[in-house]
Amino acid sequence: MISSLIAFVISSQQPQKLAAYTETLPKSVVKIEMVPIKGGTVKIGGKAVTVKSFYMATTETPWQAFDVFIKSGPASVAYDQTEFAPDAIARPSKSYILPDLGWGHAGYPVINVSFTNVEMFCRWAAASTKKKYRLPTEAEYEFACRAGVDGAWKMDKTALAANAWYTENSKEMTHPVGKKLANKFGLYDMIGNVGEWGTDMAGKPVLCGPTFMDDVAKSTPTKRAYFEPWWQEEDPQIPKSRWWLSDAPFAGFRLVCEP
Repeated sequence: MISSLIAFVISSQQPQKLAAYTETLPKSVVKIEMVPIKGGTVKIGGKAVTVKSFYMATTETPWQAFDVFIKSGPASVAYDQTEFAPDAIARPSKSYILPDLGWGHAGYPVINVSFTNVEMFCRWAAASTKKKYRLPTEAEYEFACRAGVDGAWKMDKTALAANAWYTENSKEMTHPVGKKLANKFGLYDMIGNVGEWGTDMAGKPVLCGPTFMDDVAKSTPTKRAYFEPWWQEEDPQIPKSRWWLSDAPFAGFRLVCEP
C-alpha cells in the first residue's frame, strides 16, 4: 500500500508530456491544430530569455476562424474609444473596407487587424473553451520560429522560396496558410505571409516576424514592427478605428495556449 502511494506521488510529480491536439471552435466545424513547443532559451536583444513549454497553432489564424468569433456576439459601437476591462470580450465594428481586400477568404490569413481586435479573439477563445489561449510573447514567437536554430539566421533564396511567401514570390499579397514547408516544430508560415501580433519584453503590442512584403535580408525571426500612424492612413473615420488597420495587410496573428 505504501509503495503504491509512493509510486503515485512520484508519478504525479513528473511533468506531463504535451501532445498535439485539435481545437474545434464553439458552435462551428472550424478547427485549429495546436502543437506542443518544448521550452528552452532564446536570445532577445542579446539577452538569454527562458521560454516555458507552450502550445502554438500550426498556422496563422484564417478568416473562417475569425468569422466564428465575429458572429458569436454583437459588434461594438464603431466609434467607442474607451478602454476595455481586463475580462471584457468585445467584437469588432464593421470595417469600412473589405477586410480581406478581395485576396481570398477561406484558408487565407486574417489581415488588417489591430492588436485590440486579435486580443479580443483570444479572450473569446479562452472563455469559450476554458483553455488559456492568448497571443505569443516575442520570445515565444522567435523561439518557435527558429525551431532549434541558434545564432545568425541564414536562409538563401531557394530555401526561403520553399518555406515562405516573400517579395519575390508573393505577388504583393497574402496566400493560403500552410502551403509552404513547415519548420521542424511543425509550424507553417513563421517566415513570410503575415506578421503576427504578440507582446514584447515590456508587454507592449508588437508585430513579430517578416511578411510577404519583405525581401531576403529582412526575412528573419528577429524582425519586429510597432504600430505606426500610416498603418491607418486611409481610414476616413474620426477617430480612426480601434479594430481595423486600413493600410496594414501584413498584420495578422497566431494563437498560443498555456498547458
